[in-house]
Amino acid sequence: MTQNAATKAAQAVGSQSALARAIGCSPQFVQQMCAKGRIPAERVLAIESASGISRHELRPDLYPEESAVEKPAA
Repeated sequence: MTQNAATKAAQAVGSQSALARAIGCSPQFVQQMCAKGRIPAERVLAIESASGISRHELRPDLYPEESAVEKPAA
């Protein structure tokens, strides 16, 4: 079974409780994210900062891969 991004982020930080402390929410909230496999948009950047997991991996629907984003002409 493949891990979801929320579970992967919790493991990168050390535990669900550690991730909760790092992003300023309850451990129950992190547990729900891990169980559902869905990270709220307003938590993505904090989780990226705490865990090192890229925002694209956390929410590819909101943050497409850089290669897929058009770069402005110089």
